[in-house]
Amino acid sequence: MLDMNTFRENADLIRADHDKRGLAHDSIDEVLRLDKEWKDALHEQSEARRQRNVAAKAIAEAKKSGDQQEVDRIMSQVKDLGTLVDSLDEKANALLQQRDELRMRIPNILHPDVPVGEDEGGNTQHSLHGNKPEFDFDPRTHNELIEMNKWVELERAAKIAGSRFYFLKGDLARLELAMQNYAVDFLCKRGFTFVQPPVMMNRTAYEGVTDLGDFETVMYGVEPDKLYMIATSEHPLTAMYMDEVIEPSLLPIKMVGLSPCFRREVGAHGLSDRGIWRVHQFTKVEQIIISHPDESWQLHEELLQNCIDMWNELGLHHEVVNICTGDMGTVAARKYDIEAWLPGAEAFKEVVSCSNCTDYQANRLRMRYRTADGNAAVHTLNSTAVATSRALVAIMEQNQLDDGRVRVPDVLVPYMGKDVLSPAPF
Repeated sequence: MLDMNTFRENADLIRADHDKRGLAHDSIDEVLRLDKEWKDALHEQSEARRQRNVAAKAIAEAKKSGDQQEVDRIMSQVKDLGTLVDSLDEKANALLQQRDELRMRIPNILHPDVPVGEDEGGNTQHSLHGNKPEFDFDPRTHNELIEMNKWVELERAAKIAGSRFYFLKGDLARLELAMQNYAVDFLCKRGFTFVQPPVMMNRTAYEGVTDLGDFETVMYGVEPDKLYMIATSEHPLTAMYMDEVIEPSLLPIKMVGLSPCFRREVGAHGLSDRGIWRVHQFTKVEQIIISHPDESWQLHEELLQNCIDMWNELGLHHEVVNICTGDMGTVAARKYDIEAWLPGAEAFKEVVSCSNCTDYQANRLRMRYRTADGNAAVHTLNSTAVATSRALVAIMEQNQLDDGRVRVPDVLVPYMGKDVLSPAPF
């Protein structure tokens, strides 16, 4: 969430950002109103406490001098001050809670270079990479390829877990494992530390990293423990330093996370979303950086470059997209997507999301770093490296052969020990 001082000292900046997003200013004005009422309640409470302390001192002096009449007079005047202090404390706490609950739903301030647009149609191409694959046959969709090669069991998975779950078999399962190892190795060579996070989080931590009002519908809850299955390792890794003051010498903290991810993925989807493209459980390698504010924009570009280099090494044709104001979520200040070309669908589709969240998550998580003038919020950044199921789709469709087999990307051959995927035996 945005720092409260930004509302108090620069509310017009937030209003201008809302104008870019096409949002009304009502929530901003309400935060300011609640903040004023909260400060007024604190002032009234402080004054009531002062009066109670003055009275207590006067009562003690009257008792010392033996003036019971004066004691009774003062006590009759202040008999309700204790109740007033308690009620003002309750009022102040309630106002603070209302203010901050509303503040948590107000989106981050966007970077000036974010393109203005009403929806995803306003996104702009940042760059284009690799060669578009050409075939001397009609390219198949990944759905056709996994069926021909018996690499995926959708119907049998649906019997035991429901739709959009799957069994992954044979060489395609081995390719997924190869891709995980490759991505982790790639990022460790670039100074990232490998971290495997817990796959469940409590509500307090989850509210620190995302707007649950928007995100809760796609998450799996665990009852009666009041936990959530993680939707991405970004969430536990970003929350790792919740309620902590980080020594500045440790910044930037660079992590590469590997985890299963769980999403309900509600709503209708197109034909190309079937198969293993849009599923409830998948594996993802994620980049996370916790940084000094002065370094975060440079590091955002570094995250993006890591992704571009990785997808270039995989030999996959892709584009980088600037996400516009109307397609931006609550948390990020700027976001790039990488979209891989899918010949079977004849379209670019998202495989990577790369975001700088500035101090928005850090404020919610109360995550600071030490400075000479006190503690200040860090910046948090995240980017997909590889969501393996989607990367498998891109590899299958771009590297397919006329007989339905699939060529292994050169950088993955050492991990696979072969250069062409074979069909599964059953």
